[in-house]
This record gives sequence, structure tokens and C-alpha cells, in this order.
Amino acid sequence: MTKVDLSPRPVEAMSPRQLERRRSLIQAALALVTEIGVERLQMKQVSERSGVALGTAYRYFSSKDHLLAAAIADWHRLLLADLVAEQRTARDGPSGTDRTVRFVRHGMRAYQRQPELARLRVAVATSTDPFASEALQGMARADRAALDAVMSEVPASAGELVRHIVGHAWQGELTAWVTGRTTLDDARRRLEDVVRLVLTPYEPR
Repeated sequence: MTKVDLSPRPVEAMSPRQLERRRSLIQAALALVTEIGVERLQMKQVSERSGVALGTAYRYFSSKDHLLAAAIADWHRLLLADLVAEQRTARDGPSGTDRTVRFVRHGMRAYQRQPELARLRVAVATSTDPFASEALQGMARADRAALDAVMSEVPASAGELVRHIVGHAWQGELTAWVTGRTTLDDARRRLEDVVRLVLTPYEPR
């Protein structure tokens, strides 16, 4: 017997109408997360809010984890685009270290304004769903590209390690804040200290 492929349709293979349904599901998921939280959200609620039939929703997302990972990845990518554009306007003024400090500071403030989305980012980080993992890998690539844009003074030979340190510090401090192990002010201060520590050696002398 031939197995039926139940994998969700790849984004690049979707028609404009299918992409619109996908966007509707993501927007509904993000709205519901901000209203009721990650734990209480169910796929049926997303289906009802978006107007996309539940069976159809599973053609786009294999599970709740997949949907939520795709949703936070999309929101985070838009945030990064705004943060990079903001720092580019000041490129001729502040140093690369100062630009990156402001980049992560404003990023943390964005999550402060949307605490349920901060909880969502932390919650999906440990998902074992393979399609959720793909979405999170996409978010990691967006992080790397954004950090490259604001840390232009860092040489290519050191760029990967510096991005790794800053990215993991951001995720770690966000997790510590969301889980109540630190205050937001302390988390932000430590993150900024990490940025200064790793980037200052690459400032022009």
C-alpha cells in the first residue's frame, strides 16, 4: 500500500490564495496567543478565528507547535527588519558596538511590549516537531543576517562566533526573564554587557 504524504505544503509551492490562508492562520495564532496565552491555545480556536477549516489548517501546519513556531518566526523577522532599518539610519554616527547594543535593547523592549510573544518564543524553542524546527532554523538565519547588518566592523573570520555569542545571550536572557529567574532590567543589562564585551575588540583604533 502506498503511504499518503501528510507533510504540510512547502511555502514556496503555495499559490497566492494558499499563502493568504497561511497568513490568516498565523495572524489568528498570534492574536490568540496575546489574548489567552500559549498553553490554552488550540488549533480549533485558530481555525475558527482565521476562517480556515480545521482540516485545511493541517495542510499548512503539521501541529500546534509547527504553527506557533512559524508564527513567532514571522513576527520576529518583521521585528528584525524594523530594528536593522532603525540602526542603518544611524550608521555614520555610533560605533558598531553602540549600534548592536541599541539593536538588542530595542529588541528586548519589543518583547517587553508583547510578553506573551516572548513566552511563545521561549516555549517553541524546545519543540521536537521537525517542521517547527525548520521554522526556528529560519528564525536563526534571520538573526544571523540582521546581526551581520549591524555588526559590519566584525571581520568575517570572527563573525560566526560573535553572532553565536550574541544570539545565544539574547535567547538566554529572554528565557531567564520569561521564566521569572531575573528582572527585565537585569536581563537587558547583562545582554548589553555581553555585546560590549565581544564587540569592543573589533572597534577601529
